[in-house]
Amino acid sequence: MPREILTLVVPLLLPTVIYLIWLRATGWSETAGALAWHQLPWVWLALSGVALTAIVLVVITVGFGTTLPGVYVPPRIENGRIVPGHVEPAGKP
Repeated sequence: MPREILTLVVPLLLPTVIYLIWLRATGWSETAGALAWHQLPWVWLALSGVALTAIVLVVITVGFGTTLPGVYVPPRIENGRIVPGHVEPAGKP
């Protein structure tokens, strides 16, 4: 669950959070009165969040993917015990 939050939710919401912090820091909401939610650039914030999420997923997949040659053996049950999935080196029967 924490991994999903870090890789999906945080990059998706980060542009909006940064934008709202920037608005607050520049004093926009105090000079213009209450923050007008309908005036915020929601489409651009959503698109930048989706783009950032896609970049994070590509970086994680390409940067942290395994380069070990071998064959993936899925989890299975042997003698009533669960044997976790693993990669067996190539050439091993």
